[in-house]
Amino acid sequence: MESTAPTDPRFDGPGPDAQYRQALLEGRFVLQHCEDCSAARFPPALVCRNCGSARLAWRASPGAGEVYATTTVRDRAGDYNVAIVELEQGARMMSRIDGIAADAVRMGLQVQAHIVPGDEPFVVFTPIAEGTA
Repeated sequence: MESTAPTDPRFDGPGPDAQYRQALLEGRFVLQHCEDCSAARFPPALVCRNCGSARLAWRASPGAGEVYATTTVRDRAGDYNVAIVELEQGARMMSRIDGIAADAVRMGLQVQAHIVPGDEPFVVFTPIAEGTA
């Protein structure tokens, strides 16, 4: 007996994590945006965290943001920071801030995203020099 139940296209093909990773492999930093409430979201998901809509679209992100929260992790191999960055689109993501001493990262610091290439690319941020944008 053949099923006549409607199918959900969100489950056809690669999932949102795989789509995000593929964009990074191609050198593109993208975020999902809800087509119903306009909220940007990270991490990738099947539905909007704000309104529950399944109508999410990928859009290129310019990668500019500011440090929302930060901490310094002290390790035998050296100190490093872990930061939550609020992107201009409104989404927040956890990463690190490169190009500055770990304990010099402060809330409100303006930063720019960069993709670290490789087999498993990822996004890090660097401070934006004052007077540039």
